Amino acid sequence: MNNVIRAGLVQQKWTGDKESMIANAVDAIRRAASQGAQVVCLQELFYGPYFCQVQDADYYSYTEAIPDGPTTELMREVAEQHGVVLIVPMYEQEQPGVYYNTAAVIDADGTYLGKHRKNHIPQVKGFWEKFYFRPGNLGYPVFDTAVGRIGVYICYERHFPEGWRALGLAGAKIVFNPSATSRGLSEYLWRLEQPAAAVANEYYVGTINRVGVEPLGDNDFYGQSYFVDPRGQLVGDAASDTEEEVVVRDLDMDKLAEVRDLWAFYRDRRPETYESLVTP
Repeated sequence: MNNVIRAGLVQQKWTGDKESMIANAVDAIRRAASQGAQVVCLQELFYGPYFCQVQDADYYSYTEAIPDGPTTELMREVAEQHGVVLIVPMYEQEQPGVYYNTAAVIDADGTYLGKHRKNHIPQVKGFWEKFYFRPGNLGYPVFDTAVGRIGVYICYERHFPEGWRALGLAGAKIVFNPSATSRGLSEYLWRLEQPAAAVANEYYVGTINRVGVEPLGDNDFYGQSYFVDPRGQLVGDAASDTEEEVVVRDLDMDKLAEVRDLWAFYRDRRPETYESLVTP
């Protein structure tokens, strides 16, 4: 039998309040689990609007401690209830005035495994993230879960190949890329960068985008969440560009060995020649 992992992505619209966003996500996880999903990832800053369309300190109120905050505790219960690994992107408060764009990783038995803090922070029109987040300081962790080794790379980070490679070198077999990105700015890159990263690093990528126009701005989030294999081919269709959707796909992990044996990119790396890449 093939070594298959069934994985899910949750693509949501802003409902108008945090509580209903969380309830919507919990229901989506339940639906993914009912389809056999073993690992599920939510979208970037899943329980709020994408408030980075404006610069307003009122949105600091969306922060929570991780792992000791209420949403992490709830999602630990949800993970245990359904027996699924969860990737839960939230707005983290480390201490008053110190905030990060973070994803918590929870194992299928409800164990909190750790977190990834977004390292690359944009500051462009409609994406005023430096107003809200410090750059991450935890590197590029890979998590040993019930479905194997997984990594997380958040939204804007997908434009930087170095982190993709770091996750592959650390043994990631699936990398999840929760995002909030809009038409006109980066849609032309959406089906280019993540498949290219999957090919270059020889692993699966699951990438998520929210949908709809939110009251804070005119960013039109275009959805189209999808999984891509290490050959750069979509696994099934991408999600809708306008509607909420739960994407559940089977990822054939045996394909990783096949591709790595054919294209021995890790064997043929020349790290001794890359010094200039880390020169400030």
